[in-house]
Formats: sequence, structure tokens, C-alpha cells
Amino acid sequence: MKILSVNAGSSSLKFQLYEMPEEKVLISGVFERIGINDSFYTIKLNGEKVKKEANLKSHKEAFEILVDELVSNNIVTDLNEIKGIGHRIVQGGSYFDKTVVVDEDVISKIDELSALAPLHNPAAIVGIRAAQSVFKEATQTVVFDTAFHQTMKEETYLYALPYEWCDEYKIRRYGAHGTSHKYIAAKMSEILGRTNTKLITCHIGNGASISAIKDGLCVNTSMGLTPNAGLIMGSRSGDIDATIVPYIMEKTGMTPKEMDHVLNKESGLLGISGVSSDSRDIEEGIKDGNERCLLAQKMFVRRIVDYIAKYYVELEGCDAIIFTAGIGENSKSTRREVIDALNVLGIKIDEERNNTRGCVALISSDSSSVPVYVVPTDEELMIARDTYNLAK
Repeated sequence: MKILSVNAGSSSLKFQLYEMPEEKVLISGVFERIGINDSFYTIKLNGEKVKKEANLKSHKEAFEILVDELVSNNIVTDLNEIKGIGHRIVQGGSYFDKTVVVDEDVISKIDELSALAPLHNPAAIVGIRAAQSVFKEATQTVVFDTAFHQTMKEETYLYALPYEWCDEYKIRRYGAHGTSHKYIAAKMSEILGRTNTKLITCHIGNGASISAIKDGLCVNTSMGLTPNAGLIMGSRSGDIDATIVPYIMEKTGMTPKEMDHVLNKESGLLGISGVSSDSRDIEEGIKDGNERCLLAQKMFVRRIVDYIAKYYVELEGCDAIIFTAGIGENSKSTRREVIDALNVLGIKIDEERNNTRGCVALISSDSSSVPVYVVPTDEELMIARDTYNLAK
């Protein structure tokens, strides 16, 4: 059975087509810098990668190109060969604690929750609608990033706000990237050869989060009610003093919608550097002597270090720290800067081992108090497994 996994990020769209239940990847790829200048996509087929430039103004355009690639590469001769399509959804709120089949009520709830994931839920709906129009016979499913974090305790997921707000308005910490953190936790159990583990998983990409995981269950995570909490990200502010919001609104006359736009799309690395929301552009700016790019990188790394240290204490030590996602898997300089800042805990990097991209690798030195790994995430496989089980 052919199952297509679609993972719409804030500026990216990953996809993989599987033959299930063998979990064989038939074709995969990623559309990058969606909505940003110099956008492109990469297709991997038969072990060969092909990069193509494309003007990707929206996720809808990326999905349309994906369909063309499947047909032109003879992966399918009839689109009805694809029996299931699984979509990653960031925010499921209190409605969803597991993967479900798409219907209009599900889409309505995802849309209702868009205010809690403004960069992702709307993009995912575009993907769902496009998939429904093209793959008319396929079972469409949605896999929620918030589900994995439902094991957090009340004292962890509640905010110090009027208690009634949680019941009345569902104000609480939901987290995100749960599909990725869950995959990494399972993969590390295989690598370490046991399930009784204490892990700090660092999903560092254009969107970024860190989770503390004990025995395979989420104890804490950096994202909150929405993905705009915790770490500094590509265009998101992460943690700020809440009073900044009404203060700036009074000073500038900004509406709530305008303020939300700034916090989610004009802040983070973009807001500090003034150059780009893409970490690769920040690194290039640093090479060119751009001081604001250097400042943005320092702030970015500092926040990651803060959360790792926090969760190290909360877990009372840990068995491994893991870097994953776009920056975590590919930026050796960011990994080095983070680990160097954790030297006080006896955590040390091995420069030669750290010279790696996109593969499972131990990057800490033999004398490090905690092993540090790079493990490529595979949210798409997690999505495919759930979708296959429902499509059967």
C-alpha cells in the first residue's frame, strides 16, 4: 500500500512516499524557503538527489509541484495507487490526542485552532484541501504534534494565570514537534539499548523546541500554548516579557492581529539580524562580518543552552542530548557553540565527530559527562505508520 506523508513547516514542506508496511521509501524531498527569496526544492529518488529552483510563494504551490514530480518520475501511473495521505498538524488543542481520519468537522477544528499555530495550521489545511482535490480516493489523516506532550503534569503545563482560564479558554502549555520528539526518543532507545532513559531532545530548525523525556514520556517541553514560546526561532520571538505586548500596542496603535504577525513573522533571527529568518543566511552574514547576524546567533544559542541546562536539572541528569531537524542535523557550528557553553556540566564536543551532516552520529568526546548525538528526525515515517493503520 502506498502512503504519502506530508509535513508542512513554517517555511518548508517535507514529503515521503512509502510502500507500507515494508516502510520502503519510494521518493522523498523537501521544499525550502517557502515565502522567502531564493526558494528551491530537492527530490531524492533511487539514492540520487536533484535540486531544482522554484518560485515557492505558498505551500499550495509546493504541493502542486510535488504532484507533478510523482507523475513525471513514474512513481505512480494512477494517483489512485496512493491509498493514504497523512498530514502533520501542529496544534490539536484539547480536541485531539491521537491521529484521526479527516472530515469537515476535523478541518473546522484545525482551522479554529489556527490562532494557536498561525504559521502551520493554515498551511496544513491548504495541503489537505489540495490533496483532497487530487487524491480523491485516498484516506486523508491528520497527525498532531501536541499529542506526545499530553503526559506533562498539571504543574508543568499550567500557566500562573487565573486557574479558570484553563477550563474556560483552554489556556495551557500544549507544546509542538511532538511527532519528532517521539521519534527521536524511540530511536535513542534503540541506540542505547534500553527504554529507561532520560533524554534532552533538541529539535532545532526554523521552528525550534526542546523536550525533556523520561522513559519515553514527555516531562516538559519548551513550546507553550502556541509554537511561539521557548526558543528563539527563524521569525518567532520565543519567550518574552508578556507586558511588552500591551506596551508596544499602546505606543504604536497596533491591533492584536498586527502584534501577533510581528511576534510570529518579523521577530526571532529575522528581527534581530534584519537579514533573514534562515540560519544559513545568518551564518553567511557572520562570515561577512555582519554584527547583527552575530548578535542573532549568540542570542539563538544562549536560549538553547538555557533550556538544556534547565531540563538537565529537572531530569536530575540525562543519558543523552540529541540534536535533530534542519539546523540541529546540519549546522556543526551551532552544535559546537551550544556544547561549548555546557562545558561547566562536563559536556564536551569532539570536533572531528561533529563534522557530520544528516546522519546518526555521536559527536561528544569520550571524556564527555553526557553523550551528545545527532539523529535525523523522521516525522514522515511516524505519520506513515499511523496513516497506514487507519487506511487499512
